[in-house]
Amino acid sequence: MKWDNRIGRRLRLKDLHTLQTVAEVGSMAKASERLALSQPAISKAVSDMEHVLATSLLDRSARGVALTEAGRLLIERTRVVFDEIGQGVADIERLSDPTRGIVKIGTAEPVASVVSQIISHLVKKYPRVGYDVLVSDLDTLIGELRQRARDVVVARWTASPMADDLGVQPLFKSPLAVMAARGHPLLGRKKLSLADLMNERWTLSPADSFLGRTVVDLFRRRKLPLPLVVVTTISIHMRLDLLASGGFLTILPAQMLRSPAERAWLRALDVDLHDSLQPIAAITLKKRRVGGAVKLFEQASVEVCRNLANGR
Repeated sequence: MKWDNRIGRRLRLKDLHTLQTVAEVGSMAKASERLALSQPAISKAVSDMEHVLATSLLDRSARGVALTEAGRLLIERTRVVFDEIGQGVADIERLSDPTRGIVKIGTAEPVASVVSQIISHLVKKYPRVGYDVLVSDLDTLIGELRQRARDVVVARWTASPMADDLGVQPLFKSPLAVMAARGHPLLGRKKLSLADLMNERWTLSPADSFLGRTVVDLFRRRKLPLPLVVVTTISIHMRLDLLASGGFLTILPAQMLRSPAERAWLRALDVDLHDSLQPIAAITLKKRRVGGAVKLFEQASVEVCRNLANGR
């Protein structure tokens, strides 16, 4: 349908927000509570939009409501509209002080210490910038980025043909390493291979996670199956606990060995994983305009990670 002044007058931001809320909570009653509006008012707002667009936006049933395909398309665009308005309000606020704002960051646990160092670098210069950090797996983080719930994701990255909407700024390269706790008997052995470790006690990421897929590929390239994994978990914290207390091995990005919290006890076995060298990158949406605080974070990421790559 062609956009014109009539539609511009009749599709109101308030009604779009109402539809977005109904879709999030899955029922008119819950949306009524959240928005402090009556159910008839919510129904009328949705019906008016359906009349303007000449299509159904919600499937209604006794179990609740769900978006139609047309409703899903409209919500995707609505999310962008509200994000741009929010960015515009933030830009206005920054006219008086461009060093204020909130940076919404996504990162994976193995890279969290790098993000901590970037933030520590920034807070000394720009104390009025705040940070909202989500730690999760890369697949979830990229979804958050595309939904504009995150401004930037700092994580290990592999190029993908499905990522042409993403801007990727490589920060430094880091291989994977087979890790164990200090004192593990294998740490004294030289030139080990993954084949030598097949009967060890392992804890690894799920095979369908980003890091898990990378690890599966490492074994596949050596014509090896995955070893018997005693504990499969997405939690890096749990895996480190298992290393510390149970004699386990795991595979993690080598930059974790530089983390102030881990370097006193975490060690890498002498296993050549040179083919796992991949960039740690700052990932953003290409067509999304961001404010001054996000740009400051991106600049600091390059500076801090350059120092990390140089061993400083």
